[in-house]
Amino acid sequence: MDTAVAGGFSLRNGSKGLVLKALQLLAAAVFAGWLMIWIVMPTNTYRNGWSLRIRAETDSTYFGRQGSNILINTFPILFISVLGCLYLHLVKKSDTSQSSIHRLAAWKRPVAVNWPLGIVSGVELTFCLMFLVLLVWFYSTFLVANFSQLHQTDDGVKLWQARLDMAAVWLGFVGDLCCAFLFFPVARGSSLLPLLGLTSESSIRYHVWLGHITMAVFSAHGICYIVYWAVTDQIDMMVKWDNTGTAYVAGEIALLAGLTMWAMTLPRIRRKMFEFFFYTHQLYIVFLFFYLMHVGISHFCMILPGVYLFMVDRYLRFLQSRTKVRLVSARLLPSESIELNFAKSPGLTFEPLSIIFINVPGVSSLQWHPFTVSSSSNLEPERLSVIIKKEGSWTQKLYRTLSSPVPQDRLDVSVEGPYGPVSKNFLRYDSLILVSGGSGITPFISIIRELIHQRTTLNRPTPAVLLVCAFKTAADLTMLDLLLPISGNVSDLSGLELRIEAFVTREKSATDEAQTNIRTIWFKPLPSDVPIAPVLGPNGWLWLAAIVSSSFVAFLVLIGILQRYYIYPIDHNTNQIFSYASRSVLNLLFICICIMAAASAAVLWNKKGNSKEARQIQNIDAPTPTTSPSSWFYNADRELESVPQESLVKATKVHFGGRPPLKKMLLEFDGSNVGVMASGPGGLRHEVAAICSSGLADNLHFESISFSW
Repeated sequence: MDTAVAGGFSLRNGSKGLVLKALQLLAAAVFAGWLMIWIVMPTNTYRNGWSLRIRAETDSTYFGRQGSNILINTFPILFISVLGCLYLHLVKKSDTSQSSIHRLAAWKRPVAVNWPLGIVSGVELTFCLMFLVLLVWFYSTFLVANFSQLHQTDDGVKLWQARLDMAAVWLGFVGDLCCAFLFFPVARGSSLLPLLGLTSESSIRYHVWLGHITMAVFSAHGICYIVYWAVTDQIDMMVKWDNTGTAYVAGEIALLAGLTMWAMTLPRIRRKMFEFFFYTHQLYIVFLFFYLMHVGISHFCMILPGVYLFMVDRYLRFLQSRTKVRLVSARLLPSESIELNFAKSPGLTFEPLSIIFINVPGVSSLQWHPFTVSSSSNLEPERLSVIIKKEGSWTQKLYRTLSSPVPQDRLDVSVEGPYGPVSKNFLRYDSLILVSGGSGITPFISIIRELIHQRTTLNRPTPAVLLVCAFKTAADLTMLDLLLPISGNVSDLSGLELRIEAFVTREKSATDEAQTNIRTIWFKPLPSDVPIAPVLGPNGWLWLAAIVSSSFVAFLVLIGILQRYYIYPIDHNTNQIFSYASRSVLNLLFICICIMAAASAAVLWNKKGNSKEARQIQNIDAPTPTTSPSSWFYNADRELESVPQESLVKATKVHFGGRPPLKKMLLEFDGSNVGVMASGPGGLRHEVAAICSSGLADNLHFESISFSW
């Protein structure tokens, strides 16, 4: 029987399945317990019973009152994160994840299109409604349980004023609940997202939704308190910063930082001034710091898991971005698109539809832009490619730099990533329909290259593919040249059952200007340039588990020493003497030190192995010219028997002067299990989603690819 090696020990296939199932069940049970704490938190049973008993058991001289929140709010999620790393490490060596994903296919169908939320699947809508129900339950349960206990007092505070005060307090707790989930979607290398079958790109929309809800709740929290202080003649509380109580000034600063970020997310500002939006979004550091000062470290532990995992991920990204990677070549297309080809370590693997972030200091030292990886790590083990369409100011400057008459022999580039799906979900379909608009064809290039590898190298059956691509001009058809890697051959495509329907929407016929050849630039690297190396997490789940677990244990040891030998002798667990702000800053400092030490040690250890692989990568000569697929459009709608690859050319058609008839093409497509993927402008994706969700074709399974970073 076959065996699979994982983390230094071998597991037979049957045992491996049991281990994976056990890890899933354990993670689900721990998460259910963590979620249950939030559900029962507003009830009298928890606040007057469970909470008191938990605090009595954890209120030690080593952790103080902070210990209970670490135990019930922080530890469970970090434990799940470590379990997720172990699970993904094992899954990466098998295909066991495919069956579970297939069972969820019906739930992933779009149930709403053109909502303010965009394209929403059944599973997304279900969990969104469940989360909203949780928020309503959380807030209403507290109000019902506590309003009945409020009575008119003799201190001058009216009953409605007391209720307003109480309502404001628990609006803050509702905001805490939102913040507890807010940072999970933006931890790109975390194990939690792939554990749920999500990618960092697809989950950005959840961060956006949570961000809107969070700021709406915190704004209401702040307004209620301002009104309460005004009607009770306590407006001076706005400038109060208690040493051992609530720091109201810090809360106001955090709210102002959050409101600034929130205002910059307006579509008109974000789309037209993206750089301004991006830079103001860095105010999250100010928001988190003063939020911590406002509530104290004990309360902050309620949202610490998401923040902690985000900090680990952010520091690992920082370490990766400090290195200049080796840029091998660039292909300049007549469509004013660029394909950048990087050297990569053979140990770096990624799946199609992965994303990589690129920084070019010669264009902008601060800007990072995400792009789809167009290469296949299996077909091109030493190369990683991305395609960049000249659209915004950054891409325009990059194109001018590379296309200048003065030859470029070097370009400094740094990267973060790649990040992407864990498995090849598209292989589970019998047929694939890939619908793209403009540069939206980029993610499908990586899929087709992976299918070439599956067919030619592994000799495995692959889905039949219909590529429907819409371009504005005939010059854009040169994007089809990139279906093959720079060293590829058109014959590599012959093993695929591939049909291409290309539509040129703004031209009635081919023009001679479109016949411009592709220009390839080869760069001379410096000795300090290195291939793109694996990221700890997607390419090293065990290392990520070690970083999270070791840094958190070190943090517990440090705060235990701090509490036992410094704070406790002063405060004696009364929380009435030692400054909340000082305690919070010391805890934050320890968190940063522990994460930096653990992550730096892991990265330095891995660099030794990566440097050995880097020395083994040899220069590759420029490839010999191959037949250009873009030359096909000059005989659009005709069979081109003069081209040697006759079978492929016959299957390729280019249509001028109109948009693709998507409804007709999709509904008339034969096949019992057809995956439909759409990439490009929102209108195109919405149109495809509406067709697939109309109920007219149950065999169509839709998946939107929306890069909304």
